[in-house]
Amino acid sequence: MAFRTTDLVKLNNLQLAGKLISDELLLGIHGSRRAGVGVEFEQYRHYEPGDDPKRIDWKLYARTQKHLVRESAVESSLHLRFLLDLSGSMNYAEAGVTRLDYAKLILASLAYLGYRQSDAMSLYGLRQDGLLPLVPAGKQAFQKILAALQKAEASGPWRHEDPRFPDLQTRQKELLILVSDFLQAGDEWLRLIQALAGPRREVVIFQVLGEQETDFDLRGFYRFEDLETGRPVEVQGEAVREHFRQQALEYLQNLDLALQRPHVQLLRVRLGEPLAPVLRTFLARRSP
Repeated sequence: MAFRTTDLVKLNNLQLAGKLISDELLLGIHGSRRAGVGVEFEQYRHYEPGDDPKRIDWKLYARTQKHLVRESAVESSLHLRFLLDLSGSMNYAEAGVTRLDYAKLILASLAYLGYRQSDAMSLYGLRQDGLLPLVPAGKQAFQKILAALQKAEASGPWRHEDPRFPDLQTRQKELLILVSDFLQAGDEWLRLIQALAGPRREVVIFQVLGEQETDFDLRGFYRFEDLETGRPVEVQGEAVREHFRQQALEYLQNLDLALQRPHVQLLRVRLGEPLAPVLRTFLARRSP
């Protein structure tokens, strides 16, 4: 069954939501001969919430009455770097689900899949003052990522002029996953992607948009407020509908053209759309 986004948000538990979504998927983030455990056994550790129960050594449990998980000395060579847009426009909501809620569910689900494949993972936020390191790669990164996502809040604009962040300059092979509305005042998001994408770094963008942000079928008089600047805008729905739709269409078409570049993949999704099919499409594209 496909879980409704509103129900997953109401759980208020990203670990459980991520597990429910990832359990619906039959694919991993990348091709791997392992399923969350390496080739060479290194040590045992105590079972933690989020661990795959299949990794518990049940024979050892029969002797010790302790739930112990086998760990490996061999990790995946792929680093999953998650970037979360924390600008104020991520607070946009439809049907009780904010864009930030939806973004958190995407990243929690992908982090769960990465954890199962023993991938190195890290998490960053993008907000007004630039790049915000939230969780570095290392031990227990999965649990720390879930905790950081749970606490993350969005506010203000993101219009950083220099996208060449030192923390993102690396020569290791990695998959960078950005979740954002990718709505620009200028070309700040495009410049960021141009600075990041390269032969050793694939960039995947989940652009999350609401239905009203593209279709705009509102009728009557409305007073909107810019979620990043607080500036109010008063409009009459019928008077601006066709112009708004045309501008939105042109923007998205131009964005599609600008992102047709090597090592970049754009996935445009609707706010509230069931997550499992969205992620299944992404993972299927990555399957060899």
